[in-house]
Amino acid sequence: MLAKITLTCQSGLTGYMIGFRDDWFRFPMPKTSPEQHRPPRFELIAGNVCLDFINTLDNRPGGHPKELLPSYIDLVHFAQDSGILTPREAKNLVEHARAKPEKAQSALQKAVELREAMYEVFMAIVERGTVPAPPLALLNGYIKEAAAHAVLQPVDRRFAWRFDDLSSLASPRWRIARAAAELLASDQLSLIRTCSSETCQWLFIDTSKNHHRRWCSMKVCGNRAKVRRFYAKRK
Repeated sequence: MLAKITLTCQSGLTGYMIGFRDDWFRFPMPKTSPEQHRPPRFELIAGNVCLDFINTLDNRPGGHPKELLPSYIDLVHFAQDSGILTPREAKNLVEHARAKPEKAQSALQKAVELREAMYEVFMAIVERGTVPAPPLALLNGYIKEAAAHAVLQPVDRRFAWRFDDLSSLASPRWRIARAAAELLASDQLSLIRTCSSETCQWLFIDTSKNHHRRWCSMKVCGNRAKVRRFYAKRK
């Protein structure tokens, strides 16, 4: 029987770790290095890498969404910022992408397809609607793909789960699909929220004490709302 799975954001990492009640079914995340202390390129506010990945299409409600992943290199930067790739793995993927641009573009398109399928699934859950079958089927396909590349390897007199080919241009989406699967099967599913800003609506996990978090970030959307209320009172 598989161990019960929970997802936690690790304060000691720039990114995420899938946590377990037992250690035998663990996918360890890359360790930080001095190179990872540079300013991140992405706002990682969601508490789970799959939700942060969904948020890489910005301004969805505004009618003019902004694509934050215009190239495969940007996908690699996201993966490194979120901690699912080490700097060395990211560098290798960038070199691979530059050597095979057509394959890199195909990998990007599939990652975006995964992202949009996850968006439809998680938004249906947040809105308490019926999850549409087509995006769920797409997501399940990518989850199966990730599982097909999961292997057991001996580590320090025990075994650990690893992905078998991190040099593959597809490898970033394997970790993202896996994170989505674990989140959907976890008790954190009911804590997923969208930002209350009508022009934002980024997804995040509400881990606040009373589960009343409204904003993706108090520094951005929360502060803007306060400013609007302040000026509205002065009129």
